[in-house]
Amino acid sequence: MGTTTVEASNLGKRFKGTAALDGFDLTAEAGTVLGLLGPNGAGKTTTVRILTTLLGFDTGRAAVAGFDVARDARQVRRRIGLTGQQTAVDDLLTARQNLVLFGKLFRLTKTRAGERADELLAQFGLADAAHRQTKGFSGGMKRRLDLAASMILAPQVLFLDEPTTGLDPAGRREVWDAVEGLAADGTTVVLTTHYLDEADRLCDRIAVIDHGRNLIDDTPAGLKRRMGADRLEIVAADPSDLPVLQQIVEAVADGETALDEGASSVSAPVSDPVAALTAAATALQDKRLTVADIGLRRPTLDEAFLELIAKEDQ
Repeated sequence: MGTTTVEASNLGKRFKGTAALDGFDLTAEAGTVLGLLGPNGAGKTTTVRILTTLLGFDTGRAAVAGFDVARDARQVRRRIGLTGQQTAVDDLLTARQNLVLFGKLFRLTKTRAGERADELLAQFGLADAAHRQTKGFSGGMKRRLDLAASMILAPQVLFLDEPTTGLDPAGRREVWDAVEGLAADGTTVVLTTHYLDEADRLCDRIAVIDHGRNLIDDTPAGLKRRMGADRLEIVAADPSDLPVLQQIVEAVADGETALDEGASSVSAPVSDPVAALTAAATALQDKRLTVADIGLRRPTLDEAFLELIAKEDQ
């Protein structure tokens, strides 16, 4: 186990009688990425605002980088970075000028601010664009510059509130690469996101929150395992073969078989995926059936998340 750098216990926060957080717990260890997932209004941003000292709380306890958020707010601020949903860079300044400005705001000397700007431009792959105005930057470049600005003081913990909202796929990948690099260098990253593929790629652990309460805290793989076994799926080349394909799948299945006539597919959970796939392929060969596709499919993080939310709302 590593060093715990973010910890919240039984956090409660109410706004005009409505509970935004209701006994919420959270932990994150050094050099890991923790994802906060949940629907709109679940309490994700409230949690980030509390942990970054921007918002008080009513009950519970929170500590970041070893300091109590309520009692030692100044010490917490010295050790964190925060990137919100909107970039904070100035479009009229160059990339380097932006970072030097942030350095001076953090009370670095002019010389040190310049040195730190150059270090961060190299770290985030922006050295070639150092002297360009940021108004000509792509969304991904602006977001990487925004991340660099939040790292001026090399924080122990970086909070990212939906950092890739509105970015195109290339821009999202650029940000993902930057976040992975930060975690590899030892920074703890707390990430809120609506993109489940993003959480699946980046996060070491995921905390699912709804109505201000914990639903689950697990690894992405563990969260998907809660959905059950892998599934064998066969897609028919000829829809008229579906009844026979269903019989083949039923013979190797360990649960209810699902028939999707619209997709011309048959699927079912299997406890021994390799054996089931081999047996199904042999049966297809014996019957001289040609199919469009056959394979094993694991539950996606989207499916696990939606099932958890659905159970909570029942």
